[in-house]
Amino acid sequence: MKKIISLGVFAELLIFLIFFLSINDISETFRYSARYSGRLSLIVYLYCFYVFSKEFEGNKYNKTKKVVLLFSVLHLIHFIYLAFSVWLNELPIIPYKLLGGFIAYVLIIIYPLLIDKIKKTIYHIIYFYYVGIVMAVTYLARIKGEFIGAPTELFHYFGFSIVILIFILFGYKIYKKS
Repeated sequence: MKKIISLGVFAELLIFLIFFLSINDISETFRYSARYSGRLSLIVYLYCFYVFSKEFEGNKYNKTKKVVLLFSVLHLIHFIYLAFSVWLNELPIIPYKLLGGFIAYVLIIIYPLLIDKIKKTIYHIIYFYYVGIVMAVTYLARIKGEFIGAPTELFHYFGFSIVILIFILFGYKIYKKS
């Protein structure tokens, strides 16, 4: 597991290094690092949800615990990039819009630590759907042009669509097993 986490951290640092070397403005370096780090987090989140849906029936989440730990570490690095981007680009902070994301970050950090203690399956399901909803809402806001300095891209449509598709596919899979 340490190798996988090290590889993930390396990928995050590589993202930063690429933009650091290709963009002369540090505020833009952090903006793009946050953007692409978030995309990496989306991929890892989708994999976590997939692993959870496979382990759902047995109520033993050994592999899920490992991959959500990876997700937690990578998303924490994403948060650092995001925080620096907001600070350096002097982006406005709207507290009520941050609340949902703040709760998601707290869940992302504590879930790997609590996964073995959670006995009711519904709480695991709530975790995956809540984090996914926050991701989907973020992509939707980007699609609607609500993010300063982040023009709508084709990837935002893809990100939003894939999260919704995964909700349906894995939700159905989990429903069939329960």
